[in-house]
Amino acid sequence: SCTVKTCWMRLPSFRSVGDSLKDRFDGASRVMVSNTDLETPTQRNDVATHRVPRRDRYRFQLRPHNPDHKSPGSKDLVYLEPSPGFCEKNPRLGIPGTHGRACNDTSIGVDGCDLMCCGRGYRTETMFVVERCN
Repeated sequence: SCTVKTCWMRLPSFRSVGDSLKDRFDGASRVMVSNTDLETPTQRNDVATHRVPRRDRYRFQLRPHNPDHKSPGSKDLVYLEPSPGFCEKNPRLGIPGTHGRACNDTSIGVDGCDLMCCGRGYRTETMFVVERCN
């Protein structure tokens, strides 16, 4: 008798993909782009032309902005410029800033006062509201 074995490829769970991306985002490093010292290919008389390997096609190399850091690997996330700050208002970039926004002083997330107030401090208020119902 014959047996048939079928293998199915499947993606990892959404949570594990998100966790992996978040880890890479947290470990992203700032880099500078510099041209490499690759020599230009010399003309040869034979029919085969010199081809630049795909990985060297664009002839630039990413170097860490801080020389004490290691060079990024092929799977590392990198950035060229730091992101603009979200604390201060910048209408040109469409950033409303965080002044005057309500925050949750018990949260450690993005709605928490420590993160949203950007170290400026915050004031808590307790309000009692009486509403007529029915």
